[in-house]
Amino acid sequence: MRFKLLSILAMTLFAMSLVVSNAPRTMAQEGEVTVIDEVIAQVNDDVITLSMLKRETKERIDALKQEGKMTEQQAADEVAKHQGQLIATLINERLLLQKGKELDLATEIEAEVNKRMLDIAREQGINSIEKLEAAMRQGGIDPVGVKETMRAEMMKQAVMQQEVDRKVYLGFTTAEVKAYYEAHKDQFRTPESVTISEIYLSNQDKDDAAVKARATELVAQLRAGANFKAVAGANSEREKNGQRTAPKDGGEVGTFEMPSLREDLQASLKDIQVGAVTDPIKTPEGYQILRVDSRTPASSTPSFNENQVRQAMLGEHSNAERETYLQNLRNEAFIKVSDNYKDTVEPLLKLNVPAAAKSSEKDKKKKQ
Repeated sequence: MRFKLLSILAMTLFAMSLVVSNAPRTMAQEGEVTVIDEVIAQVNDDVITLSMLKRETKERIDALKQEGKMTEQQAADEVAKHQGQLIATLINERLLLQKGKELDLATEIEAEVNKRMLDIAREQGINSIEKLEAAMRQGGIDPVGVKETMRAEMMKQAVMQQEVDRKVYLGFTTAEVKAYYEAHKDQFRTPESVTISEIYLSNQDKDDAAVKARATELVAQLRAGANFKAVAGANSEREKNGQRTAPKDGGEVGTFEMPSLREDLQASLKDIQVGAVTDPIKTPEGYQILRVDSRTPASSTPSFNENQVRQAMLGEHSNAERETYLQNLRNEAFIKVSDNYKDTVEPLLKLNVPAAAKSSEKDKKKKQ
């Protein structure tokens, strides 16, 4: 259960903790005060602390290690090279969370978090969030931390979508949309689509080499003429609501436009004929064997769909507009980076007014 929950919850990118504005202190000896946490940056009324940075650093190191390309020391060295960027990212995230609170998005986000948790519970065959949280704790997963991560990620995305993407999407004139379509007609041809079925083998709590060998054996059976639905029904481990699905659906997955699939899946499916199967495909959770049930060729005639054109235009403008929005948030905020980190962080923030000057100005106002 622990590994299934971890894989489902892997959508979240960054774990963030709420901290009080003043670093906690404890008395080491009479008359001596020891600071437990170090403030790295002040962002309006919030702070970025050393403990937050350490958590983020550990997560980045773990992510690099999981990719299988680095040792722990190599991953630690790589993350250390970009410490300034990591702190700048934490500052951006804090600004977005503050903006979300200002926009009164908390109620909407909380409802979405609860919906997502309930969806996860149902996928695991659990009928309530309370029982899911109990199962998570039993598996060593902190449900409070998971929900906080979801809450933060959803809030950041909601702010960007409401404040940037929506305005950009609706901001194009009809003439601009039509002109873009005329200049990029090739983008609006219906792409090739493929209908696929799968056999999924989990490697959680199992020897990966043994799982891969089993998947290779099943591919050999299928290519020798074994019935795919029967093999899937007997072997595929994909579950929904706690029950294996393949005995009922034969491993059917659905129909997808090829460009919408992950790049590794596109490459694996590219030369597979209808009725044939791929080699085993490695995923973070195990191995997939895909069968091409049918293919629909790409259309040679472009088709105008205003929403699709606007979406394509948004895709070209979104990153730059989001960065401009973040820059404006930074310029309007009170940001003070501690002396130990300012040389590597402040250049990345590109503030119109240096943080030190803003800090001095704010201190003066407080004294008046």
